[in-house]
Amino acid sequence: MNYDNIFAGHLDGLRKEGRYRVFADILRTRGAFPAGRRHAAGEISPITVWCSNDYLGMGQHPAVLKAMYDAIDGVGAGSGGTRNISGTTHYHVELEAEIADLHGKESALLFTSAYVANDATLSTLVKLLPGAVIFSDEKNHASMIEGIRHGGGAKKIFKHNDLDDLEAKLRETPIGIPKIIAFESVYSMDGDISPIGGICDLAEKYGALTYIDEVHAVGMYGPRGAGIAEREGLMHRIDVINGTMAKGFGVMGGYIAASRNLCDAIRSFAPGFIFTTSLAPVIAAGALASIRHLKTSSVERVAHQERARKLKAMLRAEQIPVIENPSHIVPILVRNPVHCKIVTDILLNEHNIYVQPINYPTVPKGTERMRLTPSPLHTDAQMEALVRALATLWSACPMANGQFVKLAAA
Repeated sequence: MNYDNIFAGHLDGLRKEGRYRVFADILRTRGAFPAGRRHAAGEISPITVWCSNDYLGMGQHPAVLKAMYDAIDGVGAGSGGTRNISGTTHYHVELEAEIADLHGKESALLFTSAYVANDATLSTLVKLLPGAVIFSDEKNHASMIEGIRHGGGAKKIFKHNDLDDLEAKLRETPIGIPKIIAFESVYSMDGDISPIGGICDLAEKYGALTYIDEVHAVGMYGPRGAGIAEREGLMHRIDVINGTMAKGFGVMGGYIAASRNLCDAIRSFAPGFIFTTSLAPVIAAGALASIRHLKTSSVERVAHQERARKLKAMLRAEQIPVIENPSHIVPILVRNPVHCKIVTDILLNEHNIYVQPINYPTVPKGTERMRLTPSPLHTDAQMEALVRALATLWSACPMANGQFVKLAAA
């Protein structure tokens, strides 16, 4: 049997559908974000990055860089082990305490990514609560879906942000059975925000735990950057908060914040935590500095929201199809994977503007898009250059029935 041919066949299928993913080989320019350099065909060219999840530019912040330099000078590179075997440094202890304080919880637990945190925590909760049913929003992130699947328990999928459908599914589940409602605050591809208060009301009514993914909100919303639940005064009604240090906080790693007993149970029973080498101290130090800074500084958050509002207004003025939403996410619909790749290639190759095409399975087929992420560091000139390039493309290739006419004929 030729295994390699089987793999090649799967890859050819992706290419025919226009979904084969090509990585852009880039380097960010320290101190000049969103400026960077692209390496391609032996040449280096300048680019402006428009799709980074470093939403606030904290990966370039002097306080974060200094903390990381100090840590690597003081303790070296890696952690040296799992959390249980030599891999718990004082940086990890301080960071967990800082996260718990940020979210007003008794405890917090670090993971190597928010994906791992979701997968490990949700799968373990199901095993610790025999017979538990998880109620999952239909647009939840892949990491939540995988965690629920790995738990092997019962699940019910409710319509996106639909409180009536959620209540109907809760109502049909017998009293006395453990229940977990899993949802996100900001949904990263459409940019919409969940009805957190209404979900909490239903959780109290039907005796369910609440599990919220605040990955695309921590650092960016709330008086201290704890997310949408903080902004809306609802953190005390959420049982488990999942977050990341790789987006708003600009570094790497994920976490949960919850009660002391819940965090200890996950620490003690989740294989995804127990058997993984801990975050490098240099990473923990940078994340710690970033969280501490954003707890007291709203300058970045205010500028971030202003940049997002302005960019959306500029795109609307050019009749470019932006998905309307109340968050910082700026999605532009293209609706075809091949066309989406063509557009982003033109932007990169002819305009030095880097935007990654977003295709299935990240979004449903037929909703392919570009996802722009303006930061406080994007200038008016950079925004004007982006909108001008997009307007030129939309003018050259007008849309009909959601498709680029000239590109479709090409």
